[in-house]
Amino acid sequence: MMVQKNSIIKVIYYLQLVCYLILIILIYKTQLKLKKSVYTILLLPLLFITLLSTNNFCGTKNTSFKAGESITYKIYYHFGKMNASAGEVTFSTKLDSYQGKTVYHVIGDGKTYKSYDWFFKVRDVYESFIDTATLLPLKFVRNVHEGSYTAFNNVQFNHNTNKAVSTRGVYPIKDCTQDVLSMIFYARNIDYNKYKPLDKIPFTMYLDDESFDLSIKYIGKEKIKIGQGLFKAIKFQPQLIKGTLFKEDEKMIVWVTDDANHIPLRIESEITVGAIRADVINFKNVLNEMSSYLGRK
Repeated sequence: MMVQKNSIIKVIYYLQLVCYLILIILIYKTQLKLKKSVYTILLLPLLFITLLSTNNFCGTKNTSFKAGESITYKIYYHFGKMNASAGEVTFSTKLDSYQGKTVYHVIGDGKTYKSYDWFFKVRDVYESFIDTATLLPLKFVRNVHEGSYTAFNNVQFNHNTNKAVSTRGVYPIKDCTQDVLSMIFYARNIDYNKYKPLDKIPFTMYLDDESFDLSIKYIGKEKIKIGQGLFKAIKFQPQLIKGTLFKEDEKMIVWVTDDANHIPLRIESEITVGAIRADVINFKNVLNEMSSYLGRK
């Protein structure tokens, strides 16, 4: 029962920003840290950049999203013949002001369905205040309620001094560091047409008052069919880190729309018992035409 519970907890974490869509699933430190830090799963992955000595996550113009955009994902857990819907995550974006700068105020709201609450209730809210000029995070807020565990952290980023001031203290950060939400929206602006299969994309992410150097591997392009229809998609595989909730040989695959929006469509991962999947179920007020959509074929 403990093995199954740990596996389902992984599913719950997926709710946290999946797709943010997503990448962070890669960063849980140890299973013991589960009870201390449940917030490592967001999002996920949208980054393809050849492995360079410089950090390509510095300075870019936003051409993929706008204020008013909203994207919702449903999280599924698969085990044998069981196919259960665990919860949903919604990402919304609006314009705001922070420290005299115009920012994208991005909110990730993740929760389990009431039918799932008896096992492990999640009501999590993540917020990122992203500089509209640089797409770097200025502030990150985490407010989570997961079972009996609750946590709050308010992080302010100073990219001039390379410091992050959080509720818990002051921590060093590297140039161009992203938080788990800003990373996804920054990565959506990468021109993936410049890269080839097996290119690796390095980036630095701030999570739980620590910085992590990570990468993902670009696989290529293909068509994918989800509940919303058939799409042309970009496919890649995030790196899974030893010592996390995931085993070294477990794999995660991510698909994003092959158009100017780069919206994550699906995230799949095998886990110790079964598998988890996150599918986009609704999107509105997107910036560009959904030219990747091929209809309900």
